[in-house]
Amino acid sequence: MSVIRNIEGDLRRFRNRAMVVSFAILGAFLVLSLRLFYLQVIRYEEFNEKAENNRTAIVPIVPNRGVILDRNGIVLATNYSAYTLEITPSKVVEPLEEVIEKLGTVIEVQARDKRRFKKQIDESKSFESVPIRNRLSDEEVARFTAQSFRFPGVEIKARLFRNYPYSQLASHVIGYIGRINPSEKAKIEETEDVGNYRGTDYIGKLGVEQSYETQLHGITGVQQMETSAGGRAVRRLSSSQAVPGNSVVLSIDIKLQKLIEDLYGTRRGALVALDPRTGEVLAFVSKPTFDPNLFVDGIDADNWQALNESIDKPLLNRALRGTYPPGSTYKPFMALAALQSGKRAEKTIIFDPGYFQFGNHRFRDDKEGGHGSVDMYKSIVESCDTYYYTLARDMGVDLISDQMKPLGFGQITGIDILGEAKGVLPSTEWKRTTYKKAEQQRWYSGETISLGIGQGYNSFTVLQMAQAVSTLANNGLKMKPHLVREVVDVETKKSTPVAKEPVAQLDLLPENMDVIKKAMVGVNLEGTSATSFVGAQYTSAGKTGTAQVYTVKQNEKYNANTVDERMRDHALFIAFAPAENPKVALAMVVENSGFGAQNAAPIARRVFDYVIMGQFPSLEDIDAVQKGQATRPIGKPRAIVDVPWPPKSVETAPDTDTDERVDANPAKAVQSKASASAKL
Repeated sequence: MSVIRNIEGDLRRFRNRAMVVSFAILGAFLVLSLRLFYLQVIRYEEFNEKAENNRTAIVPIVPNRGVILDRNGIVLATNYSAYTLEITPSKVVEPLEEVIEKLGTVIEVQARDKRRFKKQIDESKSFESVPIRNRLSDEEVARFTAQSFRFPGVEIKARLFRNYPYSQLASHVIGYIGRINPSEKAKIEETEDVGNYRGTDYIGKLGVEQSYETQLHGITGVQQMETSAGGRAVRRLSSSQAVPGNSVVLSIDIKLQKLIEDLYGTRRGALVALDPRTGEVLAFVSKPTFDPNLFVDGIDADNWQALNESIDKPLLNRALRGTYPPGSTYKPFMALAALQSGKRAEKTIIFDPGYFQFGNHRFRDDKEGGHGSVDMYKSIVESCDTYYYTLARDMGVDLISDQMKPLGFGQITGIDILGEAKGVLPSTEWKRTTYKKAEQQRWYSGETISLGIGQGYNSFTVLQMAQAVSTLANNGLKMKPHLVREVVDVETKKSTPVAKEPVAQLDLLPENMDVIKKAMVGVNLEGTSATSFVGAQYTSAGKTGTAQVYTVKQNEKYNANTVDERMRDHALFIAFAPAENPKVALAMVVENSGFGAQNAAPIARRVFDYVIMGQFPSLEDIDAVQKGQATRPIGKPRAIVDVPWPPKSVETAPDTDTDERVDANPAKAVQSKASASAKL
């Protein structure tokens, strides 16, 4: 019996254990089933997307950058296709230095290529490819392709390169593009455009290239590629094509721009010519210029040092950022302010003995012995300093500031490129907020006197001076200056004109403006700039100016021959024409060149002849103006249409095609070109 009981007990224990195990197995299967349900049903979409991502890759298609043209359709910035040799540091199995040395045995790698590569590699991530050589020839492509197995992590890529076909011409206007740096990348990542810049390596850095980046960049396309476990592309699943950037048409006339730059020669300075009716910029000159092509691949250290450390400051946009005392070009606006404020009437006469005594300081007039009896007309035509010394005293600094501010002096114009300088329109408030020490914050009465002749603290951009004279020419209607005339959609060809924006209709009495205009016409007919406009077939209005770079002491007399060249007076000129119905207004400065009548007004005359008469000066005339040896034109002028373009003095880049695409397979491309050559 005990045996039977033992067997029954064992069976009972076995059945209990079997039941426990069964429940455990059942529970495990239940948990597994729930987990499978959770993963396959509830989180299906999430894991399905991850699976798709593991076998697919999104490849951005960078769009063609839009072209930049002048007002007549001449292309100023375009693209051309070429091959680059690029290294991806994360894929390189040997030290970078050794890889570069080995590459040098196959393809020439110069010292500047290595310096540029090092600079770019410091700004890039290890998994990004960085060019070591640009613009490979077909022979170089073929030579590397044959030995590419020796260089893991090194490959040839097809890229579009930006090209500025006229080199230094209008470089400050057009600007340039350059490789996106980390700070720019960080800014892009904070915007809604981050997706549109996937795969983009370059961005506008200056000028129109920078200001109209959104229009020029285009819309990035994408390719969805199926990939193998090793990450190799197997096939294309879908794609959306990139949309090229729009064409940006400038208001600049590049032939006029070239003429003015030639007339300046090696002299430094700036000129802005506007259409006063619309605010369109016809010419925007800053001399010296620079070659924007140097920046496209990443400028090398030698060229950067040469540009950045040059005493001539070629990278400074003098028309936009350079500030100058306006000198006597300020006098017409001072006279207008006097009429508007009632501080002086047109016929009021003052006597000029050749100086103005204020306290123990004698402010000298430019004419020894003085101009005698002077009214407002004579004060502008003969440029009488004493008249404006007394006027500045009568008006005071704050009234002068209040009258000049609406005209745009010391104010941002809002032109459509970045980096505009504000300049200085002095006032008692300006001095209080500018200086820290109490004795420096006080405005002294003697400081007001020199303001009347455009000296002292006065410091304005050439652009501001051009807007002011343009506003006067346009009967007080102040227009916003703009460099871009229209934007053209590259696909639909639809043109979107840039709006002609009136800033304000200034409260200037017509009779007061007529007084000033009449006097400015007198300047070009019988005054300081008359010799430059002899024989002109139109009536123009102008005002010369000569601005001191440093203050001459009381007991000294200025002598340009004894002064360092860069301390000599600046030559300035403002003008508009035709006087009855102005089509062009300009302001200009020729640095350290002396009298405005001798070195600035002759350039303005050629600008007016171009715009109004359709005339281009003779070669001998251009040469004489460059040397400051011509006032009125010499030689026989040429019709603009007869002047060849592109000019011989400008090297244009060969083989530029905005629509050209490089074959993705370099070896195949070389083979195709070789076959084409054989057929020829």
